[in-house]
Amino acid sequence: QVQLVESGGGSVQAGGSLTLSCAASGYIYNNYCMGWFRQAPGKEREGVAASSTTGGRTWYARSVSGRFTISKDNAKNTRFLQMNSLKPEDSAMYYCAAGSCLFQNGALAGVSPDKDLWGQGIQVTVSS
Repeated sequence: QVQLVESGGGSVQAGGSLTLSCAASGYIYNNYCMGWFRQAPGKEREGVAASSTTGGRTWYARSVSGRFTISKDNAKNTRFLQMNSLKPEDSAMYYCAAGSCLFQNGALAGVSPDKDLWGQGIQVTVSS
């Protein structure tokens, strides 16, 4: 049973923008921290952004801070990842995931994804 469904992504030139969507079941959306991960060929998977269960707290990796933004549509149980000023090094397979929120010094520091709560992945390609 697919519980996280991603959409968006695609190819864009450097400096362009893309928006990824992650639609979840109501239970997941309201009870889990949700985040985005990416993995480029030959590289380890890395956390990119996360938002708390209410969406009130967000966290961004240093490499995307100021360029990527998480937003939400509660009526559609969907989180969005708006990606601006894209760079070739942002090219990767992007995954939406849900799990436990991670906190550091009281601030959201990411998400520890449940092994069964991953989206199917979606490709983002940024050309120079």
